[in-house]
Amino acid sequence: MLKGKKIIIGITGSIAAYKIPLLIRLLKKEGAEVQIVMTPFATEFVTPLTLSTLSEKPVLTDFFDKGDGSWHSHVNLGLWADLILVAPLSANTMAKMATGIADNLLLTVLLSAKCPVYFAPAMDLDMYKHPSTKKNIHTLEKFGYSLIEPTEGELASGLRGFGRLEEPENIFSILKNALIPDSALRGKSILISAGPTYEPIDPVRFLGNRSSGLMGIELAKAFVKRGAIVKLVLGPTKYELTNPSISIENVITAAEMHQAITSSFTDADITIMAAAVADFTPKEIQKEKIKKAAGKNSIHLKPTIDILKELGSKKTNKQLLIGFSLETENEKENAIKKLKSKNLDLIILNSLNDKGAGFEFETNKVSLISNHNKIIEIPLKLKSEIAKDIVTYIEEELIFE
Repeated sequence: MLKGKKIIIGITGSIAAYKIPLLIRLLKKEGAEVQIVMTPFATEFVTPLTLSTLSEKPVLTDFFDKGDGSWHSHVNLGLWADLILVAPLSANTMAKMATGIADNLLLTVLLSAKCPVYFAPAMDLDMYKHPSTKKNIHTLEKFGYSLIEPTEGELASGLRGFGRLEEPENIFSILKNALIPDSALRGKSILISAGPTYEPIDPVRFLGNRSSGLMGIELAKAFVKRGAIVKLVLGPTKYELTNPSISIENVITAAEMHQAITSSFTDADITIMAAAVADFTPKEIQKEKIKKAAGKNSIHLKPTIDILKELGSKKTNKQLLIGFSLETENEKENAIKKLKSKNLDLIILNSLNDKGAGFEFETNKVSLISNHNKIIEIPLKLKSEIAKDIVTYIEEELIFE
């Protein structure tokens, strides 16, 4: 039950506002106190009368009540709420949130908020894909706001793609879990590796791979939302992560990854090796840049430490160890061999033969293979959604074995 929980729903100018009345009913049914704050354009899509009737509170759209002249204090509202949801969030209001513009009541409430803030974008496909939108989402996440990703489906324009507001029932579940988390992962210590390693050849060049680190980053965020204590060991990546709930240790080489992981492994309840650690590193690092004219035509390599195998030999019966396997042929057979040889509890397989999966994509398609040879297929989705599915599987299928 959400009795006593105070929730502000900020509604912006989007056709998806028609979904919010159902969300209000779900929250009220659970006993939550709901205050609606609308931007001026939002009133064109759903009426304040409807929302006021469902929420049992006057809907706020301006700084002053035009009837009696009373002031709606954005500061008091920001302090009152246990959680703020902005849904649907238009591209326009998102840009204002990212830059600190405060030209309406909702935006000033957000600047005054002391509680968790969730935002659920809704816009057309091309708007959602635009670099400015991606940048603004990234900025809001850096503020510590939690993204409720839009889904793929038919849009108001008639196009089909990502940008559709998540369904009210799913938003309700996310908010309920945020306010009264009831997860077996709460308080669990999670250790995750992510990203590539760069093995230096000389001061300029290195051996590396195309891993972006995004899958591991999304896993870290998904575990935190279940109340887990997360440490992320992160190789070189273009992605920034400033979530204060995630402890981050940045590394570059396989040797640094090994040191960071092994020093934390003993205290971890669950370890997930999502990093694409180099299998080989140069035997000798040149002190100066190798010149083409020097005619050097070979680099001697040596194997790096097999971190996953070492962890598998050390893990206790109270620990879970999970690996990733990126394959190009005989995918399941090779993944199962890795699962067994490295003493893993679960291996997550993805294939470069699957379009839109693996490195350099924001989507992925994976198979979860347990040490009992149980296989769960997860279709192509955003990596953030894949991460939620993986965490749910771990919570429901593994930690009680």
